[in-house]
Amino acid sequence: MKKYIIMGVLLIAGIRGSFGQINSPLPTQPNVVLINVDDLGWADLGFMGSTFYETPNLDQLSTESKVFMHAYAAASNCAPSRATMLTGRYPMSHGIYTVDPADRGNPKTRQLMASPNAKSIPANIYTLGQFFQDNGYRTGVFGKWHVSDDPLDYGFDVNVGGNHRGNPGKDGYFSPYNVNVEAETAGEYLTDRLTNEAISFVKDNKDQRFFLYLPFYTVHSPLQGKPELVEKYKNKKGSEGQHNPVYAAMIESMDQNVGRLLTTLDKLQLSDNTLIVFTSDNGGIRATSYQDPLRAGKGSYYEGGIRVPLLIKWGNQISPGIEDTPVSQLDFFPTFKALISPKAELDLDGDSILALLVDDKLKQRDLFWHFPIYLEAYNPKEDGSRDPLFRTRPGSVILSGQWKLHQYFEDGGLELYDLQTDPSETNNLALSNPKKTQELLEKLEKWRTDFGAPIPTIKNPAYDAAFEKEAKEKVSEL
Repeated sequence: MKKYIIMGVLLIAGIRGSFGQINSPLPTQPNVVLINVDDLGWADLGFMGSTFYETPNLDQLSTESKVFMHAYAAASNCAPSRATMLTGRYPMSHGIYTVDPADRGNPKTRQLMASPNAKSIPANIYTLGQFFQDNGYRTGVFGKWHVSDDPLDYGFDVNVGGNHRGNPGKDGYFSPYNVNVEAETAGEYLTDRLTNEAISFVKDNKDQRFFLYLPFYTVHSPLQGKPELVEKYKNKKGSEGQHNPVYAAMIESMDQNVGRLLTTLDKLQLSDNTLIVFTSDNGGIRATSYQDPLRAGKGSYYEGGIRVPLLIKWGNQISPGIEDTPVSQLDFFPTFKALISPKAELDLDGDSILALLVDDKLKQRDLFWHFPIYLEAYNPKEDGSRDPLFRTRPGSVILSGQWKLHQYFEDGGLELYDLQTDPSETNNLALSNPKKTQELLEKLEKWRTDFGAPIPTIKNPAYDAAFEKEAKEKVSEL
């Protein structure tokens, strides 16, 4: 798998410099389209090196975009990632650390009581929808919202399909739907329908500025693809960890619909004045699709759980090519602010990455994650986690240059990795490089103090060390 990713990178690198110079200064207040795919892994696209999944429209978009190879979700699963991206604030501000409940897994295997977890963005937290509304934009969300009951309460004028649901439910990708969308035709496919609605929104608002948030439910489980595409991939040879025909069919349908939306923008002559952002809310589920060379997947704070694909295109205003600077989805809100309303006084935790879009440099900074909660294992044999019983246990992470430090609260465990030489996070250097470990630990502790990050300390009375040991032994025997 690793060799294919390298091939993909070389493919993209070949287009650097093949487009015209960017215009300067940048015009202000473009339309903004933010496409957020659910559970799409970093390596699950053709332009990222996959030879099994077919994504011709996104591959083409990558040749016209800044391609961020080290883009990070703000959290490793759906709700906290989305809440953090939509507010530009760390979870300590909005209180959403995970998809409720925060104490997943057998209680006999959890040493600590998980920190409290909010289910919705508080009403007093300013969101991207409100920001765009306040700056004269028409706003619409089409798909998975997942951070409150109704996005209309958070600055969106139009909502199709968005509520507190985190997935389409049983058989939910084909009509009749379980989400709040009425089917137009029998057997209709949800990804197609959401894109139809998004295209209608663009057409209705072509003569005014708009913010289109398109958070597809796909490729989240339940895995359901169009039968003809599933059959196609049944007859195609996959690679190790990337060979699920249903998942491949879902990815191709998503790609087709992104292509339909891009074609609409072109036909309406809106592409030159539309900033397009394409990303995923967190890493992919490893049991479904490997993200090699990255370790683990959704729910983990190893690279496979938080590194995500990211493309940003804006006509000829930003130059296409590879960008290796680490960025976070926390940076989206500050970037939009810098472009659209630079004098607005907003309390945001990320940084504008406009400089990177115009081939300038961004001052090196550290990225942080905090997860005072538990997420149970999906598949102990496939997850690639530190612990076979959990995708993650309570802890924090700092990324500082090429160095990444994990700290776990139950046992005080520390893991230090040099991502430049070890992107798979297999060689823990915490003991062999105590100086770097201590340096990053001090930074991490200061950050937690500065932002009031809760650290769970109350012992779980239901914890049973003997039961936990036996449970781990059973997993090892599988």
